[in-house]
Parts: sequence; structure tokens; C-alpha cells
Amino acid sequence: MKWIAEETARIAEIIAELKAENKRVFTSSSFQSHSIPLLHLISKIDASIPVYFLNTGFHFPETIAYKNKVSAELGLNTIDLHSAVDKMFQKDSLDRFLYASEPSYCCHINKIQPMESVLQSHDVWIAGVRKDQTATRQNFSQFEDGPFDTLRFHPIIQWTSKMIYEYQTTFNLPRHPLETEGYISVGCEPCTSKYISSERGGRWQGLKKEECGLHTDLINKK
Repeated sequence: MKWIAEETARIAEIIAELKAENKRVFTSSSFQSHSIPLLHLISKIDASIPVYFLNTGFHFPETIAYKNKVSAELGLNTIDLHSAVDKMFQKDSLDRFLYASEPSYCCHINKIQPMESVLQSHDVWIAGVRKDQTATRQNFSQFEDGPFDTLRFHPIIQWTSKMIYEYQTTFNLPRHPLETEGYISVGCEPCTSKYISSERGGRWQGLKKEECGLHTDLINKK
């Protein structure tokens, strides 16, 4: 499709410009079906770009297997990040896992803190957020300032779910194995339910929460 070629060229040009300025560039991925088009693009543009995966220890086994499969097939430079706090010690005073009693703090120690260490050693974060995913993301621009003097680059911010689907089908990209079981947005197993009403409707069901913090805490507020 013409739009795919145009988008690939546009994103490739921006990444080339950033690297020509000696910017230390990285991306991150949750390795869901809708994440793979951006990873596929990056693999074609520059497969040496690090792809950080926040391995919380609470992911579905299917997600880990999918991550390994996609990384191998696309030749990605995938790096697992882990919390400094061992999984078995992530409990509150009543011996409940934090994902059950304090999910936002659980996200903080498993996602925010590990990502902060990456940001401190890089200049540009390529993040695959889209405006049509959540109300928060509707306000994002292609470039945003991040913490530690970093730049957030959102190359597919204007893409829609239809465009994601067209890209997936054009290149016959592998789908997350849980998608056929009704899981549209797949995160950590304890906090993920089957499709409810929107792309991220199955995350943190019953809570007033739709973001883990990566795209709220790690972006400079305007």
C-alpha cells in the first residue's frame, strides 16, 4: 500500500536524522499484536536499535513465547528489563501482592523505575502510542519532552486501528496467541481481562485506571 511506503520513508528519515546527531535511540514494546507493526518497521530501518521489554514476572507465558518468536523472526535487539524488587517481595503489609492491593505502585516498581534507568542512558525514546487508544494519548504530539532531558518520538501517533490491521495483513505479521481467545490488550496476567468495550478495556478492569504510568509519569506535562 502506498501509505505504508510513505510512512516507512517518513519514519526512516526521522530516525536517520536523530542518529546523525549522535542521539542514543531506543524503543520499548509490550509485544502485543498491535505493537508488531512498529517493531517490523524498526527492524527494516535499523535492527540494532535496542527494544526494551519490561519483564515484570507477571506476564502470560504466551506473551514471553510470542516476544521470543517475534524477536527471532525480525532479528530484533530485544533486552529484558526487571524490577530491582524481587517478585516474591512485592507484597503489602497484609501479604497481598501489590498488583491486587496497590496496582499503581506495582506498575511503578515494575515499569517506571526500570524504564527510568534506560532513559538516563539514552536520548530518544521511540514509543508506539496512538491517539485512538486512550483519552490521555489523544493529547500527544509526534514529539514530546521526557524526563532526564530525553525526547519522546511517537512515530505512529496518528495511525488508527484500521491502519495497524492493514499493516499486519500486508506483511502477514504474527498475532499474539491470546488474541483468538478474546484478549485484545494484553498486559500482566493478574491485571488483564478479555475484551470489554475498547482496545484497552480489558486492562485493570473495575478500576479507574487505563495507563501503567509509562505514558503519563514519563512525559513532561505541558
